[in-house]
Formats: sequence, C-alpha cells, structure tokens
Amino acid sequence: MAKILGVSLELRISDKLKDDETYVYVANHQNTWDLATVSYAARPGVVTIGKKSLKFIPIFGLIYWLSGNIMIDRKDSGKARNTLSLAGKKAREKGLSIWMFPEGTRSRGKGILPFKTGAFRLALDNQLTIVPVCASDNHHSIKFNRWKNGKVIVEIMDPVAISPDSHPRELANTFEAIIRDKYNTLNDEISAQTNA
Repeated sequence: MAKILGVSLELRISDKLKDDETYVYVANHQNTWDLATVSYAARPGVVTIGKKSLKFIPIFGLIYWLSGNIMIDRKDSGKARNTLSLAGKKAREKGLSIWMFPEGTRSRGKGILPFKTGAFRLALDNQLTIVPVCASDNHHSIKFNRWKNGKVIVEIMDPVAISPDSHPRELANTFEAIIRDKYNTLNDEISAQTNA
C-alpha cells in the first residue's frame, strides 16, 4: 500500500527482538494511513487490539475480525479490562504478541496524544515485555492527489522489561515520553534529508 500511495517507507527493527518472545507492542497512532505505514512493522505472530466499532467498517471490519484481532468495547471499561486480561493470558499461552495504540484514538496531526493505561495494565498482569514502536509524521505528508508523498520511518525500538511493582499510569507516562522523543528525532531526520 505504501508504494501505491507514493510513500518511501523505511523500517528499522531492534536486533534485541526475539522471535519466540511474547511482547506488548505500543505504537503511536496518527490516522488511517497507519494501515500503510505502521502496520508494515507488525511482526509475524502479532494480533492487534482495536475498538469494537471497527467491525462496522465495510469489508475491513470483517477482515480485521477474521484475522484473529481482538475488539474491545471502550464504552464499558470493566468489560474492556476483562477482555484485555483474557487477551494477555491467551497470547502468552499461544506465543503471540499484542499490538496496541495507547493513545486510544488517531492524533490527526497533533503529535503524540496522552497514553491510556490499558496496554500497560495488560503487560503488568501478564508480566510481558513492552516494545515501543514509533512512526514519523505521516499526517502532513501524505496527500491523495500526489504521486510522491515523501518518506516515513517506522522504528521498532529495544524491548523494555518492566518491574512487577510498576504502576500503569507511570508506565504510560514513561512510554509516552519515549515515543514522543523518538517521533521528534525521526521527524528532524526526515526534515534534514529533505532540506539537504
């Protein structure tokens, strides 16, 4: 899809990732273009957790559900937590990793939005290592009416083991800062390349 959109996509993957490890990937979420950019970084054996309303998107909703991805009802926080807890246990049993967008919604060009705690509760409940993933800005660069839409860098950073006595809110704040710093660094790198 990135080629069709005229996007030059560069994927950087930490050499510390292990194929046989179960992780919770947390990534920034900008817009619908993430389907062509950030999703390219999803490793084999990864399922995503998305909002229940995705099932109402024609064709995509059915494909998303049939692909084994997990849908949660964000309006019912108790039910959502139970679903996340069960998802974590199943992932661990089956050797799958879970991909989440902790902003909870698309940022639509506003940078990195505050992180919610669901992904970090899931990681704590199941003692899973967290892998931060960051995509450079694509909101201001991709336009349907152009053949060339610049470059997007997606970086899967080093896995971070978490302490069992960590607090979900503190983890959310820590990983929000990690991804915000990387987002700014990647954007500066692309800007320097463009202006060179």
